[in-house]
Amino acid sequence: MNPILKNDQDYLAEKFILNDNHIHQTSRIALLKIQSWRFASNDPQVNRRYYKEIEVRIKDSFFSFVPNNFILSEEGFYFSGLDN
Repeated sequence: MNPILKNDQDYLAEKFILNDNHIHQTSRIALLKIQSWRFASNDPQVNRRYYKEIEVRIKDSFFSFVPNNFILSEEGFYFSGLDN
């Protein structure tokens, strides 16, 4: 007898395990970055260099203005009116 609903438990379990492993590895990398940042912040010369580099990156990424029409055109909202 064929079941009416398809049983996807194996697929879902495998997908969950892969996602869990990915999250675990990503959090491990983040922890290593935090530990290296803490270690580097104890050295005054490295500390100054890191602060200058981080300040430049923050200014370049967070404080750069991008108009809304540029973002919308890059995402394709202006290319065809039917798809909007």
